Amino acid sequence: MNVLITGGAGFIGSHLAGPLLDAGHTVTSVDDLSTGSLGNIEHLRRRSHFHFVREDIRNEQTMAVLVDRADVIFHLAAAVGVQLIVEKPVHTIETNIHGSEVVLNLANKFARKIFLASTSEVYGKSTKVPFNEDGDSLLGSTRFTRWSYACSKMVDEFLALAYHEQYGLPVVVLRFFNTIGPRQSGAYGMVVPRFVQAALRDEPLLVYGSGEQSRCFCNVADVVSALLKLMDCPQAIGEVINVGSEESITIEALAAKVIAMTGSESTIKRLSYEEAYGRAFDDMLVRRPDLGKVRRLIGFEPRYSLEQTLTQVIEFERSRLKETK
Repeated sequence: MNVLITGGAGFIGSHLAGPLLDAGHTVTSVDDLSTGSLGNIEHLRRRSHFHFVREDIRNEQTMAVLVDRADVIFHLAAAVGVQLIVEKPVHTIETNIHGSEVVLNLANKFARKIFLASTSEVYGKSTKVPFNEDGDSLLGSTRFTRWSYACSKMVDEFLALAYHEQYGLPVVVLRFFNTIGPRQSGAYGMVVPRFVQAALRDEPLLVYGSGEQSRCFCNVADVVSALLKLMDCPQAIGEVINVGSEESITIEALAAKVIAMTGSESTIKRLSYEEAYGRAFDDMLVRRPDLGKVRRLIGFEPRYSLEQTLTQVIEFERSRLKETK
């Protein structure tokens, strides 16, 4: 098939392209490189069935050509990362909502199957853990810009499901839970690469808030495996599906684990959210997925433990650090 990946030079998109090419598909990656990187796809650009287009997904003329040529679309392009969301809320809202409007409208026009990437952020401050796809969302005040990301992705989900219900668009909504692995950037607030990079430099690991917030980190290879299986799962159409891991850890424990695994002399330094972001910040204490649906659909089980994944990230960041010396 011809597969179109929006946000294809980003972290997940660049990991998805390789296995698709290995399976014999042609892959077109579109990215404006605002948060993606050519370095993420350098190893792919030598392959004959991989094509890269540098473009903003909001350019309807270019996107119409790309969608028309595609059989399947993975819509991963979005403004992501807490730091970016806090600093550029207008960019976040416009990119996530209008970008998805363009891609969904064209997918519907050309009757193309589309996978829309959403996020565990949409569950907000819900206390009904683990988070089930049909559970209620509880967002904080509009004074806190971090909720603009969650809200924008909820609008994306509503629109995708509306296209499915009204026009029969074959759409699958994917809610990712803290995907990590090699090539993830720490520049926009992603905690694992940020911790690993600091530890390898023996710098303090900055833990925001109490450090008691718990998260479930999933290896990007496991996420990609789920996406490939969902491509061939007709029962997934019209569904919202959690994708992630159930292995939970607090942020402070994560920092301590990274220090131990790197053999670092780093210390842990706590910062208030006001110190970290320059403004008040509303956070969620627990984020853990209910994986019942994805198990029923494709028999999904994460293969990599958190420790195995951290080992991969540490090795990647260590090699990258050597290259810069």
